[in-house]
Amino acid sequence: MGLHRHLAANCLVAGARILLALAPAAAGTVIAFVASPLLAFAQSASSKAVTGAAQSIRQAWPGKVTTRHTVTIGGKSLTFDATAGYVTLRNSGTRKAIADVAFIAFTRVGDDIATRPLTFAFNGGPGYASAWLNIGALGPWRISMAGKGVFPSARPELTVNQESWLPFTDMVFIDPAGTGYGRIHGSGATGSLWSVSGDIDALATVIRRWVEANGRTKSPKFLAGESYGGFRVPLVTHELQTDQGIGINGQILISPVLDFARRRHRSAMSYVAALPSIAATAMSAKAGAKGASHSDLASVESYARGRFLTDLVRGRSDASAVKRLNEKIVALTGLDQAFVARRAGRISTSVFAREYYRKSGRVAAIYDGLVTGLDPDRHASRNQSEDQMRLGLHAPIIQAMVGLYREKLKWVYPDGRYQFQNKRAGRNWKWGRRPPESVSELASTLALDPNMRILVVHGLTDLATPYFETRLVLDDMPMITGGNRITFKVYMGGHMFYSRAKSRQSFRDDAQKLIGMAKSN
Repeated sequence: MGLHRHLAANCLVAGARILLALAPAAAGTVIAFVASPLLAFAQSASSKAVTGAAQSIRQAWPGKVTTRHTVTIGGKSLTFDATAGYVTLRNSGTRKAIADVAFIAFTRVGDDIATRPLTFAFNGGPGYASAWLNIGALGPWRISMAGKGVFPSARPELTVNQESWLPFTDMVFIDPAGTGYGRIHGSGATGSLWSVSGDIDALATVIRRWVEANGRTKSPKFLAGESYGGFRVPLVTHELQTDQGIGINGQILISPVLDFARRRHRSAMSYVAALPSIAATAMSAKAGAKGASHSDLASVESYARGRFLTDLVRGRSDASAVKRLNEKIVALTGLDQAFVARRAGRISTSVFAREYYRKSGRVAAIYDGLVTGLDPDRHASRNQSEDQMRLGLHAPIIQAMVGLYREKLKWVYPDGRYQFQNKRAGRNWKWGRRPPESVSELASTLALDPNMRILVVHGLTDLATPYFETRLVLDDMPMITGGNRITFKVYMGGHMFYSRAKSRQSFRDDAQKLIGMAKSN
């Protein structure tokens, strides 16, 4: 996907855009760019052409728009304001705009903002907008992400989210630079924005600007991030604590990757981390609707930490170790014995996803091993299929978000494209010289603030970011006095476990508990 390109139709439009670019930021949102400079420009001109140009710009670049809504959640009426807009980031030296970062905020009407919790949420990729969490799990409206909802032709219908977090926290969904309806000014800005450190600085700045502009400095504040967004959360928290001057009360990490060094392909630890999720997928597929629970995997986790790891590090030259591995993997997964033997008992998540359903002509989704799609070429040596759980949902989510903006939020950008996934960002991401990690910042934020509370959640059959990988990382963290302030939960489902009603309910309950505990400190 390319970034939006905007060309002036004539000199008047170009002139108006220059005024917009030079207008000073106010209240940290795009409304500062649209309201007074353009109105003054239009009112001072007698030419109808000038007025028409200004109106065209206002239509193309909508400012901050707030609408009021009432929904019924849990049998109770809830009235809230929904605000769509964006925060403009500027070069610290030249003060030129480098990016407009889009957000959608939901704030309940009638609350004391000094005590009302506030949660900032973002997704990962890198390169994804925040729609997964917004209309999949946390927001006041949601789209179906299960059953027939995982196909591109699925109806993009939004319904009231009965598991929304709005009853216990206000929410601001942030679309990182270059995603959603946000825009980047000039290709040169992507070098810093699309990097590990630049991305963290940008998100922290957006959060600080939003907090200050909306008078929420006293509100209990929380960060929630999914996948790479979960990796971001400790880093953004630390940046806010130590540099931007914003205290965070709690962190919610959803299907996160905390240490990319542990994800080295074909390392012994990568197989150890993946085994429980692979076994859970096989167990659940056999059990049918009941599925497997996290408690059912206790023996598999013990085996993975123990004999499995020991036999892996003995190497392929140890025939007895390979024999034990083959037998155990066949027993846990149900894969063909000869197939497992050819790989010396070393089965990755991608290999398992392709092989487990091969006879039926289907392929498991890496994002949920229990969601399958048709195999476009079952005889090919490599998997040729698209991930059903992720890419199957792209079209419905995009159209649902376009509908949300236009129909409910009344924020209309006629010439814009909603960038759910900016592939350029993912391809051009600057990872640094070494695999990044946020474990250090996770520990630092806990040590710096004894009131900090953290919730880490995963899906049992997630083959993209296996839950056991995070469990091993957390177990290896240094002990920090002050009690156990990290809660680790595993729900039924995959990477987007919230696609399942029971898991979405459990997640909401656990988040509400965390926010309630942190708020009371």
